[in-house]
Amino acid sequence: MLTSVFIAVVSLALFGMAAFTLWWQMHAWRTPEVLASTRFSSPDGGEHLSFSLLLPARHEQAVLDHTIQRLLESSHTAFEIIVIVGHDDPETTAVAESAAARDPRVRVVVDTHGKKNKPKAMNTALPYCRGDVVGVFDAEDQVHPELLAHVDHAFRSTGADVVQGGVQLINFHSSWYSLRNCLEYFFWFRSRLHLHAQKGFIPLGGNTVFVRTDVLRAAGGWDPDCLAEDCDLGVRLSSAGKKVVVAYDSDMVTREETPGSLVSLLKQRTRWNQGFLQVYRKKDWRQLPALRQRMLARYTLMTPFLQAFSGVIIPLNVAIAIFLDVPVGVAFITFLPAVTALVTFVFEVVGLHDFGKQYGLRVRLVHYLKLIVGGPFYQLLLAGAAIRAVWREQRGRSDWELTTHVGAHLDTADVRTREDVAA
Repeated sequence: MLTSVFIAVVSLALFGMAAFTLWWQMHAWRTPEVLASTRFSSPDGGEHLSFSLLLPARHEQAVLDHTIQRLLESSHTAFEIIVIVGHDDPETTAVAESAAARDPRVRVVVDTHGKKNKPKAMNTALPYCRGDVVGVFDAEDQVHPELLAHVDHAFRSTGADVVQGGVQLINFHSSWYSLRNCLEYFFWFRSRLHLHAQKGFIPLGGNTVFVRTDVLRAAGGWDPDCLAEDCDLGVRLSSAGKKVVVAYDSDMVTREETPGSLVSLLKQRTRWNQGFLQVYRKKDWRQLPALRQRMLARYTLMTPFLQAFSGVIIPLNVAIAIFLDVPVGVAFITFLPAVTALVTFVFEVVGLHDFGKQYGLRVRLVHYLKLIVGGPFYQLLLAGAAIRAVWREQRGRSDWELTTHVGAHLDTADVRTREDVAA
């Protein structure tokens, strides 16, 4: 009897979690009006704000120059690029200094910390920022030349303290897990973040995020010890009542690549999960004024672990319902999370079609098959990353496991340009 009650309670909890997650994931697609409101509005042609664009780069000599060149092509002219390199990384430093020698808008700042990570690098550069707004990009980013003009207009037209632009992994064809990785980003930046901004609690993305310089300095910059410094900054600014605006346009997104191997993806997800756990334990989210905001914060910061748990429990529940002698009502309840998972899967198939349509990518039948077959294995990887994050946190291991990049998201023309510049 107690076993049946336990199974029923767990199943109902998983059903509720999956239903809420699916509803939030569909936020941008609920009505045409909501979908239209998520986009950047057209800029008015004025340049009223200046930008300091931070570009932390560690062992990124393969992709850094391409990113700098794309940023220099911006139609908005009031900007500077600050490339942050490590004192122990001569290859990346050489690429950065070569770019600075070619264009005075590029400056190089050297991070001399013994233990290096992204927030420490950006904090090193913050005192050198001369722009009204600080923007953050990663070393492999492919940035649209009109993005800064749109962000400038968004700040002025909305009165925002923070503008979060879209980021999209693009090389969905590289591997079976790249497909799911790209789709995750599509749902998160296209839809889910807009709901968070609407509710007044938002874990910011790692790049294409723009913060007014005075607001960022007043907040003390980034937490140098947090493995999810972007999420942490968003939580602290949300708790301080700062206005965050999210805008997504498939033409304006910053394009990136997925991790190049399963091990690299596992380490990246471990870092993110551990960072979310650190932010949760810091308890800054408890300063949010409304109970609904605090509940959303608690759920969001624990989501990676809840997802990992559900990925293991749902198949177990189905097996229990089929093979064990449990009451009919309990057996029916155990299937509810699986039903929600099936609905989520259908939405993913539709989302993959929409992703291909928006980005002009040819999605073939084999990609839909990879989406279907790869789902359980991807869930196992997420579960492994969550478990590994808890293990690392309990052992006090907070070293930054770097994700390497090779430029898999760049098209042929971009690769040729990058090679010509390097030559």
